[in-house]
Amino acid sequence: MIVIEIADNANCLPTERVFHELTPPQPVARVRYERRFGQPRWCVVTGWTSRGTPCPAVLQKVDDSGEGVAYLVHGGDAGLRLQPSERPSPWRIDDPRQWGEPLLILPAAEDIITEPAHG
Repeated sequence: MIVIEIADNANCLPTERVFHELTPPQPVARVRYERRFGQPRWCVVTGWTSRGTPCPAVLQKVDDSGEGVAYLVHGGDAGLRLQPSERPSPWRIDDPRQWGEPLLILPAAEDIITEPAHG
């Protein structure tokens, strides 16, 4: 069982969710995410801590009671931090090109890159 408890913080909204894990966690580097409806884009992702620092983001296949099998991306005690992957910059809470999410639930493995991009 995965229990996600994100308190109110500067990065994202608070949330509490419970998932039934189907696979162990593995590091995740990029996700295809639709922040604006109809405009999915590849984003770099990291976990975020309440200290305002990055930490690993991980992926786990879960049983999401409402949706069936899904892919959960989660991070630190302050959620996740994302930015477009075209021109990544150092992680900062005050960077307007970056944003926070408590967690992501993605429907397909094709929307996830688990190894850091090279090149």
